[in-house]
Amino acid sequence: MKKILSWEALKIEVERRRRQGEKIAFTNGCFDILHVGHVRYLREARKRGDLLILALNSDVSVRAIKGERRPLLPEEERAEVVASLEAVDYVTLFNETTPLRLIEFLRPDVLVKGGDWKEEAVVGRDAVRSWGGEVVLVPVVEGASTTNIVEKVLRVYGQP
Repeated sequence: MKKILSWEALKIEVERRRRQGEKIAFTNGCFDILHVGHVRYLREARKRGDLLILALNSDVSVRAIKGERRPLLPEEERAEVVASLEAVDYVTLFNETTPLRLIEFLRPDVLVKGGDWKEEAVVGRDAVRSWGGEVVLVPVVEGASTTNIVEKVLRVYGQP
């Protein structure tokens, strides 16, 4: 089965799985250079539901958040990489700077974010709670970040 879906196709699948009594977990992010922190985070996020939806920031969205030099990898490649992970059931892209509209559209049971977020700052928190869902913060792997990888590459191989 295809894992990278449009919002509409994903909504149909989510509703089908929900009718079967399954719990829907949702997370989001840029996932620009996949690293061990991402893998461990997604593995933990997957434990929070019967399926895990990963909402991926589009290239437009990443640039709006992180600046013109990002993302390093295009959205099609990032989507394919995260979709290949066993922990991820479905991937969908969003263009906005936050996934709030998508969260309200899909109505997940569990919203998962990294422990580097303060719960009150998690976008979609109030919406998910309003329909009886929960917000879960997963501990981060200290030092594992795309920024740290980029800095190390520049240090080891020299800045142009």
